[in-house]
Amino acid sequence: MTVSLGYVARTLDGNAEICKLPFSMATQPNPIEEVLQDFQFPQREAAFFYGLFLRGHKPEELRRDIAVPEAVLAKWDRESQRQPHLRSMLERIIKYRRNVLAIFENLIGRDTAKQRIQ
Repeated sequence: MTVSLGYVARTLDGNAEICKLPFSMATQPNPIEEVLQDFQFPQREAAFFYGLFLRGHKPEELRRDIAVPEAVLAKWDRESQRQPHLRSMLERIIKYRRNVLAIFENLIGRDTAKQRIQ
């Protein structure tokens, strides 16, 4: 009788392989790293909101969705006082959202300028 503490997986040719884990932890993406990488591309998110604008959404509502509300900023400030290690990440989020809003405003400004010319 053979006892295995691992998992049995089949290869494409049908052979059995013994594995210790059903998946490799090294291949799992780190969700925090993915979020931080997303902060590198505010133009993508601004383009998303611009697409909503082109589909008829009101720019005031979109600006409100992009910006971080004052109540949230106050909550984040209190939270970062209790947990100082969060401050740098929260500041990065705020900076990112402001960049998205600036890019969005630029896109809307160009769109309205084109409409005036036509």
